[in-house]
Amino acid sequence: MTTQHPAPYVEFDGRPATEDDLRSAALRGFCHFTALQVRDGGVRGLGLHLARLDAANRELFGQPLDGGRVRELVRHALEGAGVRDASVRVHGCPPPEDGGTRVMVTVDEPARAASGARALMSVPYARTAPHIKRPGDFGQTYHGLLAGRAGFDEALLTLPGGVVTEGAFTNVGFWDGTSVVWPDAPALAGTTMALLESGLARAGSPSVRRPVTLEGPDGIGRYRAAFACNARGIAPVGRIDEQRFAVDEELSSLLDRAYGSAPPEAL
Repeated sequence: MTTQHPAPYVEFDGRPATEDDLRSAALRGFCHFTALQVRDGGVRGLGLHLARLDAANRELFGQPLDGGRVRELVRHALEGAGVRDASVRVHGCPPPEDGGTRVMVTVDEPARAASGARALMSVPYARTAPHIKRPGDFGQTYHGLLAGRAGFDEALLTLPGGVVTEGAFTNVGFWDGTSVVWPDAPALAGTTMALLESGLARAGSPSVRRPVTLEGPDGIGRYRAAFACNARGIAPVGRIDEQRFAVDEELSSLLDRAYGSAPPEAL
């Protein structure tokens, strides 16, 4: 018997979405978003999410997206859905002529962090404008499906020469026994990644950026451990293709402390 997942609650500009609203969003598709995990009305890295929305909106639509307005719309949508814990997405949608950016807020069930070590399958794929988070990227979804069919949890995106960039839906980091290493390549700077960077620096263990490749002197085989992170949480990586990694308890403890050092911000 298949369990039906309830549809998310959706608002446009502070009112329940109409069929026309949803049709327009589905057919046009040119927008950007950020994904929040809300717990008891608070969000870790809220300021980072608001800054991401504003920067993408200026680049795509030539106008700012006010953080105060976004917070008000998210609070309103949470009240409309009757929840304080949720997975929330805030979309900046193309503004009508002589108008402001339309904001779509979706409220869904709280996400659970992945359990167990993740398996990643490397694929040759680079996203257009990877610094902008947006929905509907065919390549990410396509390679993710292929990875799933091959028995992996996620695709690992790489450039020519096997240069590692990011997971299809996560940032990926590596551990050399001393430092957390982020691939020095075009990728989305995720909010969890940014929180880890600042938390590690506060703890006296600053992370670094270096080229990471599948093989060779900068290859993944030189690292003791690896992990993936996004708004859902942090998970160890057990293998990339045929390269195995141990679950390093020292690394897990370091990452948990760094992430936990950033308290939730109230909406």
